[in-house]
Amino acid sequence: MTRTLPLNAHLIDVGPLVYGCMALGGDWGGAPVTETDIAHAHAAVEAALDIGVKLFDHADIYRRGKAEAVFGELLKRDPGLRARVRLQSKCGIRFADEANVGRYDLSADHIEHSVDGILRRLAVEHIDILLLHRPDALMEPAEVARAFGRLKAAGKVGHLGVSNMHAGQMRWLQTALSEPLVVNQLELSLAKLDAIDAGTTFNDPQVGSRPGSIAWAGTLEYAQQHGMQLQAWGSLAQGRFNDPAASAAAQVVHEIAETHRTTSNAVLLAWLLRHPAGIQPVIGSGNAERIRACADATRLQLSRDEWYRLYVTARGQALP
Repeated sequence: MTRTLPLNAHLIDVGPLVYGCMALGGDWGGAPVTETDIAHAHAAVEAALDIGVKLFDHADIYRRGKAEAVFGELLKRDPGLRARVRLQSKCGIRFADEANVGRYDLSADHIEHSVDGILRRLAVEHIDILLLHRPDALMEPAEVARAFGRLKAAGKVGHLGVSNMHAGQMRWLQTALSEPLVVNQLELSLAKLDAIDAGTTFNDPQVGSRPGSIAWAGTLEYAQQHGMQLQAWGSLAQGRFNDPAASAAAQVVHEIAETHRTTSNAVLLAWLLRHPAGIQPVIGSGNAERIRACADATRLQLSRDEWYRLYVTARGQALP
């Protein structure tokens, strides 16, 4: 399965799956990256490459920069690796410190400063895609556009996308941009159904007990209408469907996996891939074995009945 993004006048081949690098780089504290951390990252990246992953997703905050740093070390040690991967990173989240609360920052200065740090840690001169990590209440689209324009002109960033933004936020930001936003990455899995529910249960009188779905109204449709790639973080649901005895939904995942002679991980990702929005699952595990257990996802074609059986069972209640 080939997945390409229609980025302006040319196509970039990114494949159907994304590897999320948040689990790489050791702990979240100040300890330096060790050889053990590098070996762990190498095993995970090789496992991802083995199952056909081309796009590797980072963020400047992952392991407080160490996820990018350890990946940069892999690129230094294997000069041929850069040509085999596409690089995506995110900025816009600032941690609390002695002087400030944790906050979001999509000011031009912060975006440009963040990209310089991303490039330095990854030991590259260019990343293919930059995502704005979270919606900033003080975001000014024209300011974001100016920052992206300067980064693009300097050859530092190829394309711009967002993460965790709904349709209205993307539409507002797009008004100031001369190029289309190419990606929206949001949490979506059998354990996080809000974006799907937004299109199927908006007229359900019980939806008041599921307020998260209302916020995502029109988001999947906006992406499809504008040719935007949707990416699903948390796609493996933190392993909660691995044990068939854990829940009715986990049992259904297990049964469908047995029917297709594959793994539960593959079923979870195939469920996302089956959606007409062409969702790219982001695999966030740092375990090489678990990454390889996703291999069948791109070859597994779930039927409509299987897709809805998984969806309705995971919802825990019938559709209205």
